[in-house]
Amino acid sequence: MLYFRGCTAREKLPNIQKATEALLKKADVDYHILDDEKCCGSVLLRTGFEDEARSQIEKNTEILKGERILTSCAGCYKTLKDDYEGLDVVHISQLLDELIKEGKLNFSKKDLDVTYHDSCHLGRHSNVFDEPRDVIGSLANLVEMENIKEDSLCCGAGGGVKSAYPEIASQMADLRIRQALKTDCEILVTPCPFCKLNLENDDLEVLDLTEFLVEYGDVDEI
Repeated sequence: MLYFRGCTAREKLPNIQKATEALLKKADVDYHILDDEKCCGSVLLRTGFEDEARSQIEKNTEILKGERILTSCAGCYKTLKDDYEGLDVVHISQLLDELIKEGKLNFSKKDLDVTYHDSCHLGRHSNVFDEPRDVIGSLANLVEMENIKEDSLCCGAGGGVKSAYPEIASQMADLRIRQALKTDCEILVTPCPFCKLNLENDDLEVLDLTEFLVEYGDVDEI
C-alpha cells in the first residue's frame, strides 16, 4: 500500500501523518510513502487551472499506477479516484473501518461524546458517510449536528474559497462551529485536513479522525 499523504498533512498538519502511520503500524499494515510526493492536482482543478492539473495528473499517474493508494485528505481521495483513471484509492476512514471490522484494530469504548463533520469531498462528492461514523462509534458516542451527510454544511476551506475569500471562509466555519457547539460535545472530528485547518477554534477541540483515535484510543505514536 502507498500512503499518499497530501500537501496539507505533509506540509501544514504533520501530526495527521504521524497519527496515520501510528495506526497503520498498530494494525501491521505494510505501506510505503513517496519521498518526493507531488500535489494530486485537486486545487488546480477546483480553481480552473485545467491544463496545469492535467499535466500534473499525467505525471503522477505514471508513479501511482499499480498501487493501492491510501489518502489522508478527502480532496486527494476524490481527485485520485474520480479525476485520474484506473487507480485503486481508499480513504483512511474506509481503511480504518475495514481494519476494525476485521479485528486488526481494537478500541475500548469510552463514555465520550463526539460530533462529526462531513467534508464535501468525502461526503456529498464521494458518498462516504457510514465508515467514519462507524470508526468513531468504535471508541466514543457519536452526537450528530443539525446538518449531516448529504445536507452537511461546507466548512468554507475548499474550492479556493479560503485563499480568495477568507472572510467568507471564516463565516462558513463559524456557522459550522456553532452547530457543533449545540451538541454540547467538546470534540469535533473531521476526515479532511482542509476542514480541520478552517474549523480550528478556541471553543472545542477539532481533530482529524486519525488524531482522535490515537489520542483517545491509547495508540502509541511513532
